[in-house]
Amino acid sequence: MSDQLKTILDGGRYFEGPRWHRGRLWFVDCMARTLLSISPSGERQEHAVVTDDTPCGLGVLPEGDIVVLTMFKKRLLRFSGGALSLYADLSGIATGTIDDMIVDGPGRAYVGDLGFNLPPPEGRGAVGRIIVVLPDGSARVVADGLRFPNGIAVSSDHRRLVVAEMDGAGLADYDIAPDGGLSLRGRFGRVNEPDGICLDGDGAVWVASFTEDAFVRIDRDGVERARVAVPGRRALACALGGADRRTLFCLSAETSYEELRKGKSVSRIDAVEVETPGDGYP
Repeated sequence: MSDQLKTILDGGRYFEGPRWHRGRLWFVDCMARTLLSISPSGERQEHAVVTDDTPCGLGVLPEGDIVVLTMFKKRLLRFSGGALSLYADLSGIATGTIDDMIVDGPGRAYVGDLGFNLPPPEGRGAVGRIIVVLPDGSARVVADGLRFPNGIAVSSDHRRLVVAEMDGAGLADYDIAPDGGLSLRGRFGRVNEPDGICLDGDGAVWVASFTEDAFVRIDRDGVERARVAVPGRRALACALGGADRRTLFCLSAETSYEELRKGKSVSRIDAVEVETPGDGYP
């Protein structure tokens, strides 16, 4: 399937957090600290700069405003009217760097708390958590015991949440309670260093495997069903968008852990058409 990939944007530094919204793919360049969007034809817009922190995860509120996560100051920022403002300060509840996030249909933001500060310490264990931020601004921990929680996705019926465990080499599956609480259903799939994820209409998960240089589709039984290879590139994140949500946007970077520590990375976005349309958030 990788031979069908079409590059729509190249030359960024480290793209993350892709979200399809109002006919465009929104995302951040973590290293350039910018909030960006691109049309399917490749027309790029820069919307905002985060001057004092590293942006990573994104979400879309029910009214259409974008929420940008910033990792080290542990904040969520709201992009509205062309400007960023504080949406939630999680520095009092997060025990480590915050990483990825998603906002569901009712406007609840689910945020991954690594439980440690980056760069990752040795022997860090299952200290990761998920924090939910409700529309009223209240925040609480709804899951713990995770091994480096990374990409997060929520189904369209708001009853299922999946999180990639980067250190756990798989996916954790949760039931969502009406109050936004989570209960662990189980773990499934086997993929090395899973990063960003998205759900499709069959309940399968597209996973960016950082060290397999590929985007992998894993069904609800944990079986690999498809693979989009990006040889020599780290797979970072993915989202299903386009008019019928059958376009898989694949964010990758030519880099390594050693090069990342030196700030060396070149990122791009490719797109490929898939059979099963996207579902839920992102």
